[in-house]
Amino acid sequence: MRDLKSLIRNSHGGWLRDLLLLTLVLGIPFLQYLGGLPLIDPDEGRYAEIPREMLERGDLITPTLNYVKYFEKPPLLYWANALSLKLFGLNETAARLPSALFGLATVLATYIIARRLYGRRVALLSAAMLGTTAGFVLQSRIILTDMLLTFCLTVALGAFIIGATDHHRRSSARTWYTFYLFCGLAVLAKGLIGIVFPAGIIFFYLLVTREWQVIGRMRLIGGLSLFAAVTVPWFVAVSLRNPEFPQFFFIHEHFQRFTSTVHGRYQPVWFFVPVLLGTMLPWSFYIPGSLWRGWRDRHHDEGRAGIYLLVWSVLIFLFFSKSNSKLVPYLLPIFPALAIMVAQRFDSTIEGRGRDMVLPSAFLGMVLALLAAAAAGYSYLGGIADLLAGVFPSQADAMRRFSDVMPMVPRWATLVIAALFLIQAAALLYRPGRFPLQVAGVLCSASLLLQIVIPRTVMADIARTESVRDMARAAQPRMTRDTRVVTFGPMQGVPWYLKQRVMVTGKLDELTFGSTQEGQSAWFPDQADFSRMWLSDTPVLVFLKKHEFEKFAPEMKARGRIVKESGRFLLVANN
Repeated sequence: MRDLKSLIRNSHGGWLRDLLLLTLVLGIPFLQYLGGLPLIDPDEGRYAEIPREMLERGDLITPTLNYVKYFEKPPLLYWANALSLKLFGLNETAARLPSALFGLATVLATYIIARRLYGRRVALLSAAMLGTTAGFVLQSRIILTDMLLTFCLTVALGAFIIGATDHHRRSSARTWYTFYLFCGLAVLAKGLIGIVFPAGIIFFYLLVTREWQVIGRMRLIGGLSLFAAVTVPWFVAVSLRNPEFPQFFFIHEHFQRFTSTVHGRYQPVWFFVPVLLGTMLPWSFYIPGSLWRGWRDRHHDEGRAGIYLLVWSVLIFLFFSKSNSKLVPYLLPIFPALAIMVAQRFDSTIEGRGRDMVLPSAFLGMVLALLAAAAAGYSYLGGIADLLAGVFPSQADAMRRFSDVMPMVPRWATLVIAALFLIQAAALLYRPGRFPLQVAGVLCSASLLLQIVIPRTVMADIARTESVRDMARAAQPRMTRDTRVVTFGPMQGVPWYLKQRVMVTGKLDELTFGSTQEGQSAWFPDQADFSRMWLSDTPVLVFLKKHEFEKFAPEMKARGRIVKESGRFLLVANN
């Protein structure tokens, strides 16, 4: 084991060799089976359909969704997805590939940052921990703007701290220009937080460390010019073509999103605490101690990087906790910083400089043992729910709904998942806090296997339940030139799979703004217009959720029938 320690500790190991090895090993869970699952509504349908429409219309400036203007996000992810669709065709693999690559690239960027700050062993541990974090890997396999934002912020924030702590030689222009370049790309990925987060993190870091002289080395004039060259052209072009863009994007999508519940995503202030605990398993139990170490060592020269990583993590966490709009992926940008801090804590323990790993290791071991038991007994939950429905008749409907929404996971898969959790638990509970390098190896290996098994088993049924692909395929043979295709509320996967525009009735949600632009009302019938169309001789195909069908059943059943049922959705025809 001493030889293994010295091998990965060796700072002279090849960077390129390490990066290639990490890509080959950790790339498996990121890139495998991307096309094996249908697109999940609404996010994946939305972020696949917008670039498809860009390619069809030949317009990369004005984003449209279901062929109406859509200004909620900047275009960088759309451009990346459009390039992928152009190269590899209109399919799920091509639609998901950029997000998966950005996730993998974030792991590699984490390695580079950690190696410059702490050395090779911490770098390898950081990359392995991030690349085996359940929530990070699984969310990288979903089409989200947050993973692209995470990559851009990781490179930008990493470049800053590398430049700021480089005391042995003058910081190279390349490091600082990398910072400004990726701040600009972060703005094009998700808006103003691409510069708000770096500015806030740098300010509080300098406030704590009192190293204001760093500002003089940041090449502000050239860097800000590069930042403007990256960001300004698209914002000017889209505003000139669409005068309504600035008010909607900067006021509605930034100020109102943070200060109000306009997007209907309100959660309590503590919402992200359990989210972080669950999504960063198995490493989340080591976060509190790692943050404490970063704060404790803030006045030491070697602690500069640690306090920066702490500010990076805590500021973003508190920002979104305060926001009135909360979604699980919002926390992704703090994962790389936390992975480096946890890895550095493990590294200190390996060297015998830390004895504080016993308690979190024991707690994590017990939690993983419980997860193993839950996975082993998962196949019996449906039968237990049916039994409870008979014993407690008042809860029968709730038990049946639970049985209906349970993902169907093969028995062999639940046993494999249970075994992997149990192996991790055993490694942690056997003299917890001892043998940290071996424990880290077991946790990484078992987690890697979990990330390979889960998409093919657990996620498969979830995706089918939340996707409209099967219904779209059932609709295509019934469609003629006269057929009206209607969705109750936006279902972004429908235009993607049908490769055409559809009508939307009911609550318009994210299409509300676009529906008011340039005479689009005919594509958004209200209830009275929809009823007339449904009762006419015009063939109509309607995509809707099951509970919506029950609401409109008397009217729809008068002239309709269910063509297809898939997961939560129904396809209903009026003839």
